[in-house]
Amino acid sequence: MSNSKHPFRLAVIGGGISGLAAAHRIVELYPQAELTLFESSHRLGGALHTYRTQGYLIERGADSFITNVPWASDLCDRVGCSDQLLATSPHHRGVYVVRRGKLVKLPDGFQMLAPSKMWPVLTSNALSCCSKLRLLCEPFVPRHTGPEESLEEFATRRLGRKTFEQLVEPLAAGIYTGDARKLSAAATMPQFVEMEKTWGSLSRGMKKRPNEYRDNTSSGARYSLFVTLRDGMQNLATAIADRLPQQSVRLGTPVRRIQRQADGCWKIEHDASETGESFMGVILAVGAPQAALMVESTTTPLSQELQKVEVASAVSVALGYRREQFRRPLDCFGLVVPRVERRRILAASFPSIKYPDRAPDNCVLIRVFLGGVLQPSWADQDDDVLTKVAREELAELLHIQGPPVLQDIVRWHGSMPQYHVGHLATVGRIEQYLQQLPGLQLAGNAYHGVGIPAAIHSGEQAAEKLLHDDLSQHD
Repeated sequence: MSNSKHPFRLAVIGGGISGLAAAHRIVELYPQAELTLFESSHRLGGALHTYRTQGYLIERGADSFITNVPWASDLCDRVGCSDQLLATSPHHRGVYVVRRGKLVKLPDGFQMLAPSKMWPVLTSNALSCCSKLRLLCEPFVPRHTGPEESLEEFATRRLGRKTFEQLVEPLAAGIYTGDARKLSAAATMPQFVEMEKTWGSLSRGMKKRPNEYRDNTSSGARYSLFVTLRDGMQNLATAIADRLPQQSVRLGTPVRRIQRQADGCWKIEHDASETGESFMGVILAVGAPQAALMVESTTTPLSQELQKVEVASAVSVALGYRREQFRRPLDCFGLVVPRVERRRILAASFPSIKYPDRAPDNCVLIRVFLGGVLQPSWADQDDDVLTKVAREELAELLHIQGPPVLQDIVRWHGSMPQYHVGHLATVGRIEQYLQQLPGLQLAGNAYHGVGIPAAIHSGEQAAEKLLHDDLSQHD
């Protein structure tokens, strides 16, 4: 399985959750491999980044993951984290949406693109009477048989323009920070596109497939399906890293490029080595733009396809307040802001309402999100400006008096992949080019899903494919 010139060396480039999952899977399936994980920064975890200060537990990246797919839960079991999992609070499961400058509750059971029950929608203040009447017509809208639709086109056709603007677009922006006019419905919301194909209607589809898609206890996200780790999401990254071989992780080691060699191995060039290092197989668990640069000298067609996956930047401003500063109750998990409201923030999340021990007693932690495709300049603003904007927006919407007692800002530059119309075809071509490059795999959130479970699944699949191909080639 190896030769004297090249021991069976495998490399993972990128120490985010996809790269960690890939490295861990290699160790599980083939522990005798000589594994190296390269990470350009000085910490592992990527979007899993927990920060503690003044009694607050702040997630600077992802604060939870969904359990309707098994990949993240299974990994927690295998690395010994399952006993730390916490479900969301059974109280206040729901989300506010801004309408005409005021907060109204999103109707119970409204799940991104479809209601699981109609009566709460009809009695809600989130939509006008005309919008509700148009929504009732959804079962009679014909199936789409034309070319791929954007999320805006799909939702407007099925639900009506106002429901799209008031409910669908802000919920989607909370996930992708993108432009619904460009996002692909099939790539971002495939379950709803499949519902239309199978049942001819989203409302009929919700009734026919209740176990997978319905959650009548909450609105917006299916909050009953989300979990976090008691002491922070970064604990998952730490638990994985603890199971990797000693000396296998190289922090602060940016990779410049990779090159295919005549003997079929891959040469990795990085700042810590003048001549580079040779590996039997490599997994690129980095963003698509970074991967495009790394492979450019070896495969121009693959690099060009990777460059087509556009990315956006986002900012998270965490603010801590005393509960007595609020002049209205916080009885939801967060709020979303429709673009038609023309406000400066995308959304806000209330971690200390969702989960216990996220803030000191009688205090509240709020995370405010800015930036994205439609407001890209926020990522380049200084901390004082960002804090001022977040404070002003929250003060107006939540009736907060006085300054916060804590603030923490993090910028995620180029970290939000945009699944635009044509994304699935682009990924198909990327995967075709990969088949022509034995010993190379890609992993991450740029291809088949942006959540933590999808990122883990991507990394584990890449590891399994790499081992299958390399072991077959060198057997």
